[in-house]
Amino acid sequence: MSRKKKRQTRGSTTTQAYTSQTTAAQSSRDDFNPDYTYVIKDLRRIGTLAGTFLLILIILSFFLR
Repeated sequence: MSRKKKRQTRGSTTTQAYTSQTTAAQSSRDDFNPDYTYVIKDLRRIGTLAGTFLLILIILSFFLR
């Protein structure tokens, strides 16, 4: 029985395609710079409201006993 030979792939073409994809992905990561200041403001407001309501519940528990 004869051995089968593996097909040679186009190594240079796949390597070039891979490097172009990685550089494109890298440049898109560098360009993406989101601004989340509104999210931080909303989270602070939610935390303040939650703390206020918790404090009100604790104070009310003393009066309702």
